[in-house]
Amino acid sequence: MRGSNRSSNRWRWAFVAVIYVFNIMYFMFQGGKTPMMLFVILNVLIIYLFLGQWSGIRLVQGSRVVANNSSGDGTMHSGMSVEVSLGIRVPGFYPLPYVLVRDRLLRHDGQSIPFETSFVPNWKRTGEVSYTTPPLKRGVYQFAPTQCTTRDVFGLFEHSGSFEANGTFSVVPQAVPLRNWYRIRRGMRGPHSHASAPRAAKETTQINGVREYLYGDKLSRVHWNATAKTGEWKSKAFERESLPRTIVILDRHSEAYGVKQERFELAVSVTASIIELGTRHETAMGLVSPGERSTVLPPRTGIEQREQMIRHLTVVEPDAAQPLFVSIQKLEPVWEPGTLVVIISGAANEDMYRTMSWLSRKGVSLTYIGVDESDARFGRLIKTAWLQSLRAKGWTALSVRQLQELPSVLEGGGAS
Repeated sequence: MRGSNRSSNRWRWAFVAVIYVFNIMYFMFQGGKTPMMLFVILNVLIIYLFLGQWSGIRLVQGSRVVANNSSGDGTMHSGMSVEVSLGIRVPGFYPLPYVLVRDRLLRHDGQSIPFETSFVPNWKRTGEVSYTTPPLKRGVYQFAPTQCTTRDVFGLFEHSGSFEANGTFSVVPQAVPLRNWYRIRRGMRGPHSHASAPRAAKETTQINGVREYLYGDKLSRVHWNATAKTGEWKSKAFERESLPRTIVILDRHSEAYGVKQERFELAVSVTASIIELGTRHETAMGLVSPGERSTVLPPRTGIEQREQMIRHLTVVEPDAAQPLFVSIQKLEPVWEPGTLVVIISGAANEDMYRTMSWLSRKGVSLTYIGVDESDARFGRLIKTAWLQSLRAKGWTALSVRQLQELPSVLEGGGAS
């Protein structure tokens, strides 16, 4: 781009030089007031064009303000737009007729969204421009250096400069709020929780705060600092081993979703919705996402675990080279008996059946959520007979075509 501009500028300067030579010859051989006047005017214009190289546009400065229509917690979900405002200042005194501003928004996968606008500088050689992005897909975004361009009043020569006002933000997957799901509710205690809960919920060595002193507490449990400050007996509160254990498997095999990217985006949104539900119920949530770079997050509770999973879902792509059945066999230690495993995939074939059969032999509790074709005119890809065959094995099998269907499907207890 710069090479072509330089070449074009050389041709334009050559054109100006030819005109100047003819003007000198006209002035020398013709003489008189008219040639003299033309010679003076041409010299003034050439000086003006030459001084354009020091217009100050090369040292342009600017700042960027990004405002998004985010949700109440400040998180930006896919499908939302961003409002961008640029404040630009061009140093110097050279008159500028206008400034053309080119901005680019870069996604983590290399995709870019270009924006172009212009403004007329005021007497302080400053100006403001703004634009609104189209609805953004999930991902991590950053701005490329902003290019500013101006021309002389004749439009002959172009001068440009750039400035960097780095701004990075994330667009997380869209999620739908879920009130409850009987599988999560059952998984919180397990089928024999009334007998196993006291033994399973052992305390860890991680202090989780301060509680009231209970008769019989050992002296090693007394929180002496809190006791001294409050004048009342206080004991240390330790975190307990979390009883709920849920692992969500996101199938990233591209063949499971066909040619439409929308089905994989739906799978990611369903995964995010279930993670949000489990986190809200203080369930130990884990994520298994086999692909080009597989991600395995063992079940844990807490906000940090939730944020780590959402960060992964923000940039995940359907790039798995092998079917899900091949990938999960390499993760043998992950599948502990009694864990609720939720498989989210667009596959409804023999390979998925083998995957669930293999996991079932590990003693886990299985749920399959299939992402279906959203347009019913093309026919349902996940047939009712397929779901019934999974339910006949004692597994929970559901399917959704749109994210808005997920609450009714899950809270309905198994409607497809």
